[in-house]
Amino acid sequence: MFINAVGHYIPSRRTPNSYFLEVSGLADEWIFQRTGIKTRAWASEEETIDYMCIESVKRALPQLPYEAAEVDLIIFASYSPSDTVATTAHIVQREFGMEKAKAFYVSSACSSAINALEIIQLFFDGGKASKALLLSADRNTSYFNEHDPKAGHLWGDAATAFFFSKEKMQSSEPKLLDVVTQGLGHIGKGREGVYLNPKREGITMNNGKDVFTQACTYIAKNTRGIVEKNGYSLSDLSYFIGHQANARIVSHVVRELGVPEEKALNNIQELGNTGSVSSMLILAQNYQRFKKDDLVCLSVFGGGYSAGACLVKF
Repeated sequence: MFINAVGHYIPSRRTPNSYFLEVSGLADEWIFQRTGIKTRAWASEEETIDYMCIESVKRALPQLPYEAAEVDLIIFASYSPSDTVATTAHIVQREFGMEKAKAFYVSSACSSAINALEIIQLFFDGGKASKALLLSADRNTSYFNEHDPKAGHLWGDAATAFFFSKEKMQSSEPKLLDVVTQGLGHIGKGREGVYLNPKREGITMNNGKDVFTQACTYIAKNTRGIVEKNGYSLSDLSYFIGHQANARIVSHVVRELGVPEEKALNNIQELGNTGSVSSMLILAQNYQRFKKDDLVCLSVFGGGYSAGACLVKF
């Protein structure tokens, strides 16, 4: 399947580490050394998750080589929806007149967008759809507790919109070569690692060490696996995009894989952990820099646990 158009939205507000000294007693340098975060993107009251996704679609539409009404599948991938009944997929369907599209919401923590890619691929392969819109977004500030010293300083907000087609529509379109996902609720701390209970403490990370260990293991394992499965070696990678939960995770993974640091693209220092959208957001932010024949691997790990990777050829 091929990428037809890309849009993204990042709130303009940046909250620095210094904000948390009074809020949770954490110093700027302490946060940066452990996470790689200096600031994070926080949405305003007006910047709802629906708003961010709608704006992402608007920014993608000028590139789209067909009418938005031709989209026949919309998937909203997130773990922080504002509504689980009238989902963002349905809001966007109505906003842009995508009347013949199937529309639904999927969630598997921070691997949600990669899971959605696999679903789109299956819909295409099964002849159930030919043009799809993937909305990936998280508005962590809807659910986080800024006073939580374990995780309150991590979170950021953002959204992306990716249009896909089964057949190539334009000669310059990148191809999704492969995608793999895993449910990993049986390993380590499982659902105790990271969880979100909207009626209680919100999004919580009580077992950061276990999350770190499992993320390093599976992000590296899945990167190596998908690259070699498709007949490439790790040295063939033009860029590596790891899930932006912690800069130390990405550094650990690229060292283990022998991938040069300059090939690893990151945004966590400025935007914080934007959740399930983080890897897709980096792809969108850097979309214009990628050249013909560039090979890009995205590899992610989510709380609960879950993991996934995809390989894109430009």
